[in-house]
Amino acid sequence: MRLEDEVILAREGDREAFIRLIKQLETNLYRVARAIVKRDEDCADAIQETILKAFQFISAVREPVYFKSWLLRILINECNQIIRRQQRMVLAEPDLTLSACSSEYDKIDVKEAVDRLEDKLRMVVTLYYYEDLPLKQIAELLETTEGTVKSRLHRARLTLAECLRIPAIERKVGYER
Repeated sequence: MRLEDEVILAREGDREAFIRLIKQLETNLYRVARAIVKRDEDCADAIQETILKAFQFISAVREPVYFKSWLLRILINECNQIIRRQQRMVLAEPDLTLSACSSEYDKIDVKEAVDRLEDKLRMVVTLYYYEDLPLKQIAELLETTEGTVKSRLHRARLTLAECLRIPAIERKVGYER
């Protein structure tokens, strides 16, 4: 059954259809949450809250074709809320995250390299390449302009190319879509 058909059934109160929808999108939810909050515990919290809110407000989805975007928007908001809560807390340990690639290793796994990008760059890479969303939709989800999304993608590609030590001649940082 198509995703849109499942959304229609879920909007009409079919709990099993809602469960099937979430199962279809659980990998997408995890991938996006992981790109924002990093820790698995935080991912689980964000996803759980997202599913709960989506279940409560499924009737608000006007166009079934936009269900995935709607769900990801809820998830992004939940992840941002977790980050805001964490920023209010005083951390006893130093921040060990890397915003730029500076590894001694000759080869870095692409996923690892993406994880090392700064948050804004990692988010657009995740949504564009892993979730296969168009630039316009990413801009709407992140509440920014399409130009900003393109700029972030460009910077992310350059950083990844440098991080993965791809020679300048092999680098292609244009827009495929």
